[in-house]
Amino acid sequence: MKSSPARLERRCALLLLVFLSIAGKAADYQLALPGYHYQFPRDNFNHSAYRTEWWYYTGNVTSSSGHRFGFELTFFRQGISLEANRSPWYVHDLYMAHFALSDLSGHRYEHAERINRAGPGIAGIDAARQVIWNGNWRAHIGERSQQLQAITDAFGIDLSLASAKPLIVQGRGGISRKAAGIGHASHYVSLTRLLTSGSVRLNGADYRVTGTSWMDHEFFTGSMSSDESGWDWISLQFDNNTELMLYRMRHKDGTIDPFSSGSYVDASGRTTFLSASDFSMQPEDDLWMSPKTKGRYPLRWQISVPRFGLEGTVTTALRNQELTSKFGPSYWEGATVAAANQSGVSLHGVGYLEMTGYAAGAANTKFP
Repeated sequence: MKSSPARLERRCALLLLVFLSIAGKAADYQLALPGYHYQFPRDNFNHSAYRTEWWYYTGNVTSSSGHRFGFELTFFRQGISLEANRSPWYVHDLYMAHFALSDLSGHRYEHAERINRAGPGIAGIDAARQVIWNGNWRAHIGERSQQLQAITDAFGIDLSLASAKPLIVQGRGGISRKAAGIGHASHYVSLTRLLTSGSVRLNGADYRVTGTSWMDHEFFTGSMSSDESGWDWISLQFDNNTELMLYRMRHKDGTIDPFSSGSYVDASGRTTFLSASDFSMQPEDDLWMSPKTKGRYPLRWQISVPRFGLEGTVTTALRNQELTSKFGPSYWEGATVAAANQSGVSLHGVGYLEMTGYAAGAANTKFP
């Protein structure tokens, strides 16, 4: 008798829990420590000595008819074992991927996820071929441009991304701190303005689109501290050719970790590190409750960066952009807009907001 889709999903979730229960201890993996020296293009790809790694692509694109979309395509690598076993079926890493499309004009949200081991070419990261893939979802990372391709039965993307600004290293001293103590950090780089063009497919219709995207690549081992419950992260691309990234690490008692930080990229590409004292990122009383996880997410935020005379409000046109995962944490990640003012000049921005640790249930604990 064939297994039902629901039964297969439960088996996959159980498989993930089994693998994580026997995973190598975090102590076997390297910590993100100050003094790391980046080398590109090598550091665009995998770092198997660190337990957790991800490549996050988010973007806002518009069709020629004015139809607006947001998208997320994320590739995760989770270390399971550092054992030198050359069998193609031995599980050194698990590869997860999330794919979401926000139909901002049609007020719909679609998402999908998958989890695979490497096997004989099922998923992986190949620096020689400059590709990261999970099944038929893939990112090709070239020197000056990137290509994203992902397809499901209901939606898909085929996008070309060209960086308008140099890659930046987030944080200080080669690390982005998340909490006090050794190793509570990540190695973190971003492409903050990727000029984007290509196609979006939704329910059999194809849209030619243009817009901008953002890419984050992080690798680390256990970056969060035990008293942290999650984070709030915002990226924004303004129409004066500047970009802003802010994040708050939340403690379980509701306070904000003093190692929360961000960055500001000016029109010329020069980057300024922002410590927690350099900015304000405050939610307003506009909560959306997920019918699936019962998480309550704040969807309206006030931001301020006094040293750059910048303040504004971040909102979204689509309230339900929660990626409910069967294999890991559920979280809200969605397309946003910003109405801002910088030293008396009005600005408009687009970006993405990510909020983790709000959803209820044991399946929503943080990544190891």
